Amino acid sequence: MHRCFLIRNADVILTMDDDRQEIKSGDILVRNGVITAVGQGLYDDDAQIVDAQGCLVTPSLVNTHHHLYQTLTRAVPGAQDALLFGWLKTLYPIWAGFGPEHMRISALVGLAELALSGCSTTSDHLYLYPNGARLDDTIEAAQAIGMRLHATRGSMSIGESAGGLPPDSLVEREEDILNDCIRVIDAFHDSNPGAMIRVGVAPCSPFSVSRELMRDSAILARDKGVMMHTHLAENDEDIAYSLEKFGMRPGQYAEELGWTGPDVWHAHCVKLDVDEVALFARTGTGVAHCPCSNCRLGSGIAPVRGMRDAGVHVGLGVDGSASNDTGNLVVEARTALLLQRVSLGADKMSPREMLEIATRGGAEVLGRDDIGRLEAGKRADIALWDMSDIEAAGSWDPAALLLAGPTRVRDLFIEGRHVVADSRVTTIDMGMTIETQTRLAKALIEKV
Repeated sequence: MHRCFLIRNADVILTMDDDRQEIKSGDILVRNGVITAVGQGLYDDDAQIVDAQGCLVTPSLVNTHHHLYQTLTRAVPGAQDALLFGWLKTLYPIWAGFGPEHMRISALVGLAELALSGCSTTSDHLYLYPNGARLDDTIEAAQAIGMRLHATRGSMSIGESAGGLPPDSLVEREEDILNDCIRVIDAFHDSNPGAMIRVGVAPCSPFSVSRELMRDSAILARDKGVMMHTHLAENDEDIAYSLEKFGMRPGQYAEELGWTGPDVWHAHCVKLDVDEVALFARTGTGVAHCPCSNCRLGSGIAPVRGMRDAGVHVGLGVDGSASNDTGNLVVEARTALLLQRVSLGADKMSPREMLEIATRGGAEVLGRDDIGRLEAGKRADIALWDMSDIEAAGSWDPAALLLAGPTRVRDLFIEGRHVVADSRVTTIDMGMTIETQTRLAKALIEKV
C-alpha cells in the first residue's frame, strides 16, 4: 500500500475512542502505518484514495486466545462430542505427530482465516513442541502474512505417568521450558508501540504443569517484562480438579502463585464465582472469553456482563480450531452477544458494546494502547465492511454489524499494509497454503 492513503466517504466510522464517536460520511488519513486524522472532508495531495462508500469502518478486531496449530485437527471423530478432558485425551496422540511444517502451515491457515474476519492482532498459545517444532514456526507464519502476533510460549510438564492429562511424549523438563522462554523472548519480543511480535509466558493449565513451574514462570515473565497467560476455570471438571488437587478454587490458586495483575490474562473463566470476578477486577487481571468453544465443549456461559460491570478487562478469543471448529472473530462476537442475551435478557448486552469488546477490549487485555481505536496517533489497523451486499440489505443501522452484516471483511489494513483486499488475503498464496494443509491433514488421518 502507498505510504500515505485516505479512506474516504465511509458510511459510518465507529472510532471506539474515549467518546465512542460515530462519524457519518467519514474519512481516515494514514501515513507510514499511523492514523494521522479521523473526521469529515479530509484531504491530502499525497494520499492514495481508498473508496469506502457503502462501508462500515471499525478498528480491526483483536483475538485474545487461540491455538493456531489446531487448524489441522478440525472436526476429528471421537472428539466431536467429548467434554474438555475427553476431547484432550483424543487429540493429544494426534498432535504428538506434528512437526515444524505442521505448525507453520496450520498457523498460516488460522491467521488467514482470522484476517478475513477483520482481525489484525491475535495471541497464540502454543504449549506442545513435538518433533523439533518451535514457537519460531508460528512467528514466521505471522511475519509472512503480516499480522500482529502475541506469541505465548506455552508448556506442559506433568504427563500421564505423573497424574497429568497429556501423554509423557508431549511434556518437557521444566528447566528446558524456562530456558526456551528466555530464548524466544530475547529473540523476538518487541515492547515498542506498533510492535508486530510480542512474546508471553504461558504454562498450559494448572492441571498440566507443576505449582513450581507456575510460580517460576511468573517470576521469569516479570523479570523480562512480558505478559502471562494460561487457561483457568474453564468448566466444572476444571473446578473439581482444582478443589481436589489444590484445596482451593482456580482464582485463589492463581492469586497464590502470582498469576493475577495487569500483566496477566486468563482464557475462558466460565466458572469464576463472584469473589474471583472481584479479585480480577481489583488486580487488573484480564479475561479471554471464548464463547464458541465453550458452547462446543458444553462448558457453560461465562459471566461476561458481571465481569464488565465489575471492571474486569474482557476480550474475545476464538480458541483452538479443534474446539470451535472455526476461527471467525465476527462470528465469535455475535455468539458472545447472543449468549449474554439468552442468559440474562436482551437488554443486557448491545451490539456496539460487544463490538467494543472485540476491538478496544481485546487490545486492553493484551496490554496495548496503540491499537483497538481509530484516532490520531494510533496504529493503522482498520477494517472495512461492505454493507451493500445481502447480509446487510435492509439494515437500518450499519453500526449494528453483529446483528446484520457480513462476517468477512472487504479490506483489512494492518500497520497500514493492505493485508486483505476485496475479501482476499494479499500477502500469501492461499491456494498453495490450503493445498499443503489438506495434504498434511490427510497424512495425519492415514496415520491414525
